[in-house]
Amino acid sequence: MPRSVAVSVARGVTVGVAVRRLGSEASVGYGEAVFHTASIVKVDILAALLLGAQDAGRRLTARERTYAAAMIESSDNDSASALWRDIGGADGLNAANERFGLTRTTGGDGPRWGLTRTTAADQLVLLGQVFGARSELNEASRTYLQGLLVRIVPGQDWGVSAADGSGWALKNGWMPRDTTGLWVVNSIGRVTAGGDGYLVAALSSGNPTKEQGIALVEEAARSAVSAYGRRA
Repeated sequence: MPRSVAVSVARGVTVGVAVRRLGSEASVGYGEAVFHTASIVKVDILAALLLGAQDAGRRLTARERTYAAAMIESSDNDSASALWRDIGGADGLNAANERFGLTRTTGGDGPRWGLTRTTAADQLVLLGQVFGARSELNEASRTYLQGLLVRIVPGQDWGVSAADGSGWALKNGWMPRDTTGLWVVNSIGRVTAGGDGYLVAALSSGNPTKEQGIALVEEAARSAVSAYGRRA
């Protein structure tokens, strides 16, 4: 991945960003670090659940749909924990991700789904599974997941949406680390700019505050989409 995105990063903070236009295989990005996912893993959890339901030849149950909506739209953690158990925890996530093509993502230990580790490049692959036609997820599964990602509650709709001009679908993640008090702040999703659709993943760690992390991932998303436009 070419390192062609300019991002202002404070000392002690790490950021990774990756972007590609829908329908293209070419991407641009910055940074190759591994990050904890925080709540962006909820997209991966739901993708794994949908893949398992496809394999079983069934639709999601009413219970699963209730948990899925709460987990994505309002980032409800109890719902995420329930579905994490349903997919088989880290083992289930890792098995699904092998099929999705994620190569540097590892599920968190035990119940700690938020400590799943990933890269911006892997999150771009996951977004391709959600929004692209060449996917392990069938059309119904993709449409369902996409529909939840456009209904994020007010106050959680920051992040990659900063690069969007006319419509977004996203999931954000944020958490302070117990050991340092510093914040992990991540954002992934689809945005529209200049009439084109883009998949964007912006991940960060070591932020002194949540607000500074939000500002950083928003800058990274805007810069990445702009860099892709200049490259095209």
